[in-house]
Amino acid sequence: MSLAGATDELKLQALSTKTYKEQAIWFLNAFWHRVEKDAELIWKYVHRMVELDAPKGANGNELDEMMAHRFLETFDETMTVRQMRENLRSVGVERVRFVPLSHFLIFRFGFDWHTLVNATQGDNQAEVEEAQRRLNEVQAAFVQVQATAKASAEREAEAKRAQEELTAALLELKAQEDAYNNKKADLERKSEEGGVVSRNKAKAELAQHLAEDPLPLRRAKINQEAAVRKADKAAAEAEL
Repeated sequence: MSLAGATDELKLQALSTKTYKEQAIWFLNAFWHRVEKDAELIWKYVHRMVELDAPKGANGNELDEMMAHRFLETFDETMTVRQMRENLRSVGVERVRFVPLSHFLIFRFGFDWHTLVNATQGDNQAEVEEAQRRLNEVQAAFVQVQATAKASAEREAEAKRAQEELTAALLELKAQEDAYNNKKADLERKSEEGGVVSRNKAKAELAQHLAEDPLPLRRAKINQEAAVRKADKAAAEAEL
């Protein structure tokens, strides 16, 4: 299999219209023995371009200048998109308005793009299949990493919510305890001050206060205990 086009420039244009994944496979097959160790990195390039290509995603083939800047920043590339274009023009790649994956790979690895576009794929089917297999493995690993990261983030968020609930429960418990104890102290003071009638009235109210079931306080204690259990559980799961 070869690229359509009477000139190398047209062949590069044809390659650049392929999807990100197809461009990566073509590149890997063309330079397999030189980039085998970088297969995982090349898939990261594919994955990031797909993420940044909101309109087309996996069916896309090139990024506009804004998204290309973000792509370069992801991999700490110090060269700007403009500098990359100038670099590509210096080796004869003229059509650089957008940034296909192929253009970036030519720039990134410094390989001869004429060799790239004239690399036959059919004669190296075994290597093509190997490149595809490696890409699939790396893609599956990325999916697993993303799933793990998402689950970890969810556990951390749940732990944070549980801690906030615990804080609120502790504040409510303190407020109810303060209210209970303040009323008790006030009635004790009144039972020892003033006339006989007022003291007896205060003593009766104090006895009633001590004997009654303080529902708000009891509820606050129950909520606080439940919040502690939830926070402990969430913290343990977040450490997994």
